[in-house]
Amino acid sequence: MDLFEAKNVSPMLIAEEASPFDDPAWRYELKLDGERAIAYLGPEGTELRNKRNRRMLPVLPELDTLHRQVKNRVILDGEYIVLKNGKPDFYEIQRRSLMSNPLRIDLAAKRYPASFVAYDLLYLGGKDTTSLPLEERQALLRRHVSDAERMSVSRVFDEGVKLFELTKAQGLEGIVAKRLGSKYYMGKRTKDWIKCKNLLDDDFVVCGYIPKENNMTSVVLGQFRAGELMYKGHVTLGVGGDSFRRIRALPRVDHPPFAVPSGNDNAVWVAPELVCVVKYMMKTRSGGMRQPVFKGLRDDKQPEECMEH
Repeated sequence: MDLFEAKNVSPMLIAEEASPFDDPAWRYELKLDGERAIAYLGPEGTELRNKRNRRMLPVLPELDTLHRQVKNRVILDGEYIVLKNGKPDFYEIQRRSLMSNPLRIDLAAKRYPASFVAYDLLYLGGKDTTSLPLEERQALLRRHVSDAERMSVSRVFDEGVKLFELTKAQGLEGIVAKRLGSKYYMGKRTKDWIKCKNLLDDDFVVCGYIPKENNMTSVVLGQFRAGELMYKGHVTLGVGGDSFRRIRALPRVDHPPFAVPSGNDNAVWVAPELVCVVKYMMKTRSGGMRQPVFKGLRDDKQPEECMEH
């Protein structure tokens, strides 16, 4: 079936993380603190899907006119973001993607409207463009998609180190390096895209929680190794609000899904059904996270996709 009609594109994924670098064989873009999406735009309207192919316009109604910025049918890879104080705010976009009440969605759309940033073009006017080199896809993207209030085309730079230093100074997430000449491999992890980040982050399976003093709570984390859940410590800072209410509502289980060290005696174990994002400064020698911060839940990823690195 035609790629546009099928509407089942899985985005290409980043398989590598590195320190910032300069290389004439690579191009560099800002890494945005949003959620990945595929946009299907044409005369018939706008369709926006997340990584799990969930339709997102019901929770992002302000993005329903993106198709007005194109003249031909296109499929775009990009991210939807919410700007708060001039910077992308992951908490706001994650909070929105979990909403279901139309009134709350409408209020949030007016207070913190989302935008879509496009950084790749996968289909144009009836033709699949994924086998074209990166620079040709980017040129087509700039030629056929125009910026507007709710949509922009990602800017491309030649100097990775300088761009990374700018993101550091501005408190942004980092950059993505993309290899010139590379093709787009749907649903594949590839070393043709490399992320360079100021703050590290990772996705974990929520396996339980530990009530602590002063109304604090730690979330117990896990990741998969060869199909088996492994203990990955816990996070306390940032735990609370709607995210923790969803965690507390999970079905309880009698035993942890892994062997746990001391310090988890009071843990409440739950069904490993939710995925959370944790940001941290660096990894310790033992593999733990230094200064971890809970950033919220994400519904665009399955627990089985949280793999140990």
